[in-house]
Amino acid sequence: MNKAIVLTGITTTGTPHLGNYVGAIRPAIAASKEASVLPFYFLADYHALIKCQEPARVQQSSFEIAATWLALGLDTDNAVFYRQSDVPEIMELTWILTCVASKGLMNRAHAYKAAVADNEHTGENDPDKGITMGLFSYPVLMAADILMFKANKVPVGKDQIQHIEMARDIAARFNHIYGSHFVLPEAVIEEHGATLTGLDGRKMSKSYQNTIPLFEPEKKLRKLINKIVTNSLLPGEPKTTEGCTLFSIYQAFASPDEVAQMRENYAHGMGWGDMKKILFEYLNDHLAPARERYEALLQRPEHIEEQLQEGAKKARAVSVPFLQEIRKSVGIHRISS
Repeated sequence: MNKAIVLTGITTTGTPHLGNYVGAIRPAIAASKEASVLPFYFLADYHALIKCQEPARVQQSSFEIAATWLALGLDTDNAVFYRQSDVPEIMELTWILTCVASKGLMNRAHAYKAAVADNEHTGENDPDKGITMGLFSYPVLMAADILMFKANKVPVGKDQIQHIEMARDIAARFNHIYGSHFVLPEAVIEEHGATLTGLDGRKMSKSYQNTIPLFEPEKKLRKLINKIVTNSLLPGEPKTTEGCTLFSIYQAFASPDEVAQMRENYAHGMGWGDMKKILFEYLNDHLAPARERYEALLQRPEHIEEQLQEGAKKARAVSVPFLQEIRKSVGIHRISS
């Protein structure tokens, strides 16, 4: 049976939060158990360097993210779970792809255009002020991540579709010049995927500093949930679930029957204090077993490293021979007798 190759990268710049879990980690771990899928999941530590120049933070984030995925039950027998920097062939492929990638294509990247727009908005004479080559060309590194393992499908948010299209463009140009080597990947968009709101009602995001860390200790979890912003409706007054952060988080974890019951509770005027208490207890019960495994893993860094090295070994079993094929196709190989 030919398995579908699915690839997902996790940038190592922060601690995983509830939004990460619901939107990306939970569905990816479920996919890791599917016999028809060969998943590649990697810690994108080279990508992290584009925005984060704090070595300790990058290192700690890699550690915490790896522990999180393992604690939540990632099937490492089926999935290939590795650190990007442990597969050096990716960086060599990045350079080879850079030599066929169009600068005009990079000029159209959303992140680059947004950085230029920010400079122009603040009146900078140089529209490229503060923009590194890492930011400018990181779609090529992302393409190398994907193309190296011939990924058929890449689950992404809508804001990342452009990067998959760029990877396809780069792969197609390479194939046109050097012959058919790369698979053209497809973006997989989860139209009904959950996007959680954070403490302040905006999308839960590290950039807004409004997140709830996934494995926050019990007391801190309670405090954070109590800080979630609500409206001023009093107990007894009917409330709508639309746009309610408390309800959106509850809905992401509860069963359909429990969600239906909670809608009724809102309609009948449930108090915000009662809802926060219920949400805390529900989340705490749901996450406690995995949190215990996570905390135990943090005490065993050698086990986490062992899992990552095993994953890198499996990844390089693919990347080493494939890069040799690519090198030969561009004319970089030893002269045979």
